Amino acid sequence: MYGMKKLVFLLAIGSLMMTSCTKMIYLKDMRPNRLYSLSATELRIQPGDRLRIVVSSRKPELSAPYNLGVGGYQVSATGDVRTVTDQTAQENGYLVDAEGNIEFPVLGTLFVSGLTRGELSSLIKEHLKQEGHINEAIVMVEILNFKILLMGEVGSMGTMLVPEGKITLLEAIVRSGGLTPNAAIDKVFVIREDDGKVRMMENDLRTVSVLNSPSYYLRQNDIVYVMPKAAQRTLTEDRSWQIYGTILGLGGIALSVLTLLKLYEK
Repeated sequence: MYGMKKLVFLLAIGSLMMTSCTKMIYLKDMRPNRLYSLSATELRIQPGDRLRIVVSSRKPELSAPYNLGVGGYQVSATGDVRTVTDQTAQENGYLVDAEGNIEFPVLGTLFVSGLTRGELSSLIKEHLKQEGHINEAIVMVEILNFKILLMGEVGSMGTMLVPEGKITLLEAIVRSGGLTPNAAIDKVFVIREDDGKVRMMENDLRTVSVLNSPSYYLRQNDIVYVMPKAAQRTLTEDRSWQIYGTILGLGGIALSVLTLLKLYEK
């Protein structure tokens, strides 16, 4: 009788191990009402980026030649000046070539690789002023093709576009559908290219130290790779586990019935 009870117990434990799932706890050492510093660095323009650059001034007719896709301007009956633009050209933007240059209207070739958006804005404003074109220009710079690639144990693998131009590692994972049950939450890697070299940065999402990671704020063309806790089972292995689980379940039920019958007979 003791041996039968022991067998029932072992079968129950085996069934629980197969059906249980591990809960993932993010930032478990983070404490309320405490300030944490973030490691934030401004994005820098890279070869292959597409830039949207808009030049504005008090007189639209002065800034029109410097805006991609602006074919000219119109004057209304009331004397207001309105620019005529080609929306498709503006959406395509300026492509940064392999040498880090763009071809900008009137100003010609500009080396922009490695600059922040603010630095490029200042550069263009300085050129416009020094060359006597526009004294007080307003220059807006955006990166149009900000994208990252998510791989591994995430809800949805693939390329993610970031039109707002700013995203954190945690936000990217949530937007991809979160982590799968097989994800190693302490083995989240960001693969980044810097100056022609590639490096892999490891992140542990369980701890608040991820907030200080140089890869917490993602950059354009980053690759996020979440390692699995265990190798994925093949279809044959899945079927074997299903059969094994069914046998365990039926065996547990049969032994429970036999135990109840024994007790009833006593």
